[in-house]
Parts: sequence; C-alpha cells; structure tokens
Amino acid sequence: MSTTTTTTHPNAPAPTSALNASRTISTAARVLRQLRHDRRSIAMMILIPCVMLFLLRYVFDGSPRTFDSIGASLLGIFPLITMFLVTSIATLRERTSGTLERLLAMPLGKGDLIAGYALAFGTLAIIQSALATGLALWFLDLDVTGSPWLLLLVALLDALLGTALGLFVSAFAATEFQAVQFMPAVIFPQLLLCGLFTARDNMHPVLKTISDVLPMSYAVDGMTEVLHHTDMTADFVRDALIVAGCALLVLGLGAATLRRRTP
Repeated sequence: MSTTTTTTHPNAPAPTSALNASRTISTAARVLRQLRHDRRSIAMMILIPCVMLFLLRYVFDGSPRTFDSIGASLLGIFPLITMFLVTSIATLRERTSGTLERLLAMPLGKGDLIAGYALAFGTLAIIQSALATGLALWFLDLDVTGSPWLLLLVALLDALLGTALGLFVSAFAATEFQAVQFMPAVIFPQLLLCGLFTARDNMHPVLKTISDVLPMSYAVDGMTEVLHHTDMTADFVRDALIVAGCALLVLGLGAATLRRRTP
C-alpha cells in the first residue's frame, strides 16, 4: 500500500504566483469560448436587465418622475444581481466538472485564473451595462442631470462587483441550487439597506451602520449623484472608488478560495 502523502500530482509543475497577462488573457478567452455555447446564460446577462428596466418604466407609466427617481439606482442594481447569479453558477460548473482541478495542476497562478474569469465576465458586463444604460436614457427617457458616461461607469462597476461576488460565493456551494441560495444571504440584505426604499439616514442606527459597510449602498449613492448633479462630485468619486475597491477585494478573496479538492 502506498504511503505517499503529497497533495499534488508528482509531474504537475508548481503553480506560479505572479500575475501574467498572457495566461490571464488565455483563461478569459477559454471562458468566453465556453459561454458562447451557453445561450441562456448570455441572454440572462445581457437581456434581463434591459427587460426589467423596460417593465419598470411602464409599471410607472402614469408617474414618470417615480421612474426617474429609482430608475438610475436600479440601472446599477439589476446588472449586479444578474452578474452575481450567472457568474456563481457558471464558475460552480467549472469547479464541479473538474475543470478547475485540471487548471490548478498546470503552471497557472491563482491570480491568473481569477483575473481571467473576471476579464471574461467583465467583457460581458461592459456589453450588458452599455445596452441597459442606452435603453434607459434614449428609449425609456430616463431623465438624469449628470453625464450618461458617469451613469454607465457606475453601472459597469456594479456589474463587476456582482461578478466578483459570484466568483467568491461559488467556492462555498456544492450544487447550482446552493449557489442560487446565496442570493438571499448576499444580495437581499444589501438591496433592503442600500437606500433604494428609504433614505439610509431614516433607518435604525444599527441598520444605518450596517448599510455603511455594504457596497451596494455606495452604488446607489453614486447613481443618485449622477441623477442630481451636472458635474462629477467628490461624493461620486468616493462612491465609485469604494465600489471598485470592494470588487477588487472580493476578487482577492475569490483567488484565496481556489484550491485543489482532490489529492
């Protein structure tokens, strides 16, 4: 009986730690090639935020000002939710199918792997955010005071945050059903406390404190700044940097969860 205790394949090269651009791009290209054959995921990522905004506009058909007041915020929230769902499920498939096992046995750093996934889904997030922003502004007549480019920037940062959260939580799910179950735990509390339904200053002090550390709160605040100010404000820059920083932090945590599950 063998007494070997090593946890890696004896012929497998040790994974590198430095981030490498060519390995990252190769990983992103592989993920995009796989997603190209998953039309349902592509449709969900790109079309569902647009469909939801379209429905929302005509739900408030008799009160266009209401759509103006919450449409900008939801323009950031919808991409975050859809990217979270699709990314968590797609990455979980990679884990359960053994693809990540094989990749981690190659000279591919964890940073390369997680950055490649983020780049692939981030590319789709750009398309998604651009379509949703264009639909809201030029077809659904969303009235904002600030620049449409700033609105697009926040929508894109929100989508990237959803991607990062999806990559992270996929490590803790064993099935696609479990991945979906993380949505009430990760997304719903942020949705309730982000200031969409009531101003955060009106909340109970404990809930206000919790909302101050949730990234979706700053996503909504950033959209509100664009809604009411013609120029880029200091508060907008702060909100955008916090959302971007949270996305990078969660991506780092996601890289830390990448590990081989079999000896």
